Amino acid sequence: MATQQERQELDERARKGETVVPGGTGGKSLEAQEHLAEGRSRGGQTRKEQLGTEGYQEMGHKGGLSTGDKPREGEDVEISPKT
Repeated sequence: MATQQERQELDERARKGETVVPGGTGGKSLEAQEHLAEGRSRGGQTRKEQLGTEGYQEMGHKGGLSTGDKPREGEDVEISPKT
């Protein structure tokens, strides 16, 4: 755990726009970045629980594909035409 002085220094850096907490991008203070990181982590965990480990991993593999991309070798991806 960071000391009070270390937390103050991190908060100052965060207020200048620097990301000081992994996953805290966009937070305007140390506390805000901590809350953002916690929420993002919890959201990912919830999706993993809903989809199961295999479904969550599969979603990650397909996540970077857009309609113009071709599936990677051995990957079946259904892309419906735009209407």
